[in-house]
Amino acid sequence: MDFNDSPKEAAFRKEVRAWLTENIPDEKEIDDLDYIEKAKFWQKKKYDAGWACIRWPVEHGGRNATPIEQVIWDQEESNFRTPESIFGIGHGMCAPTMMTWATEEQNKRYLPKLASGEEVWCQLFSEPAGGSDLAALRTKAERDGDDWVINGQKIWTSGAHYSDFGVLVVRTDPTAQKHQGLSYFFIDMKSPGIDIKPIKQISGGANFNEVYFSDVRIPDQQRLGSVGQGWQVALTTLMNERASIGGGGGGVNFDSVFALAQKTLMNGRPAIEDQQVRAKLADWYTQESGLKYTGYRSMTALSKGEIPGPENSIGKLVGAPKQQDMAAFALDLLDANGSIWDENFSESAGLFQATFMASPGLRIAGGTDEIMANIIAERVLGLPQDIRVDKGIPFSEIPTSKKQQ
Repeated sequence: MDFNDSPKEAAFRKEVRAWLTENIPDEKEIDDLDYIEKAKFWQKKKYDAGWACIRWPVEHGGRNATPIEQVIWDQEESNFRTPESIFGIGHGMCAPTMMTWATEEQNKRYLPKLASGEEVWCQLFSEPAGGSDLAALRTKAERDGDDWVINGQKIWTSGAHYSDFGVLVVRTDPTAQKHQGLSYFFIDMKSPGIDIKPIKQISGGANFNEVYFSDVRIPDQQRLGSVGQGWQVALTTLMNERASIGGGGGGVNFDSVFALAQKTLMNGRPAIEDQQVRAKLADWYTQESGLKYTGYRSMTALSKGEIPGPENSIGKLVGAPKQQDMAAFALDLLDANGSIWDENFSESAGLFQATFMASPGLRIAGGTDEIMANIIAERVLGLPQDIRVDKGIPFSEIPTSKKQQ
């Protein structure tokens, strides 16, 4: 693929850059807003000008842009300092699932408000007893007329405490095999019976949540897919999740660690002159270059109208551990100063400390390292599947530690 812009793409890039230059929020404009209000302000500003979710159909709040135009927009927006987004899950995971499985009437109701930032969505998948095995979930839904009654618990739900809606996978038939007894819904997060409890993280934040469901009623019309088809619908969400997470998001990158090694002294000399430091930097440069060109493969697929496949898991499997290793290395270079986590005094405004604390979560969110490795092994390399001792067994008959005792 030729990665130079075509004349049409160059013109589009120029238009994007000009709009961003003129419209990036001034600090005074948003100074009194909290981070949620700032994110909504910026999203609404983009939406009003026709720059929100540009790949989406016009009737859903987008502008029918091509995949490459979306890439160009993302590249240009990343060059500016903008409010941190709270819409990654809604835009990158929930919306594609709705577009695939919801009715046109439902999409006309929910997607424009998601594109404009008026409503925020979350993803209610993980459970305390399930670990990395989503299909082992135990939150149940029982039919009651035109409604379903939900009872159970979800955990690690990012943004649940400020979300308006969420997508939810539950077990509707415990007598079926574990992948076949699931159903998928979208739900109003303000529904009676939902209790949201933020989880305090080691980073000091509390973006994750426990979410409890006590006799929560969901209309059957908010089911996506058929009863028992929840796993297939969930795969739509998960495929888009892998593509959205990619290399692990923001934080420490090679350039920031390289710059630190240039100006930090070791034994009276710049750390960059140390052979072991240079070897580590070379490894990370190689990994980052590999991730970049793997991303180009996805861009090539998009430019041809194809859907990137399971190879997107490579970005997360390599990127998340790399970011954790680089952050730990940066703190070692800083020596005692690495323990100072105050953006007013710390190197790079505390970037290395913040990334070090948050990076273990990146290796879990969106699928653990082990799940990513299995996906690549089975679906990219064509290796045999892991042995599954629960295959063909009704979920209600799968032994648990409690039953074994």
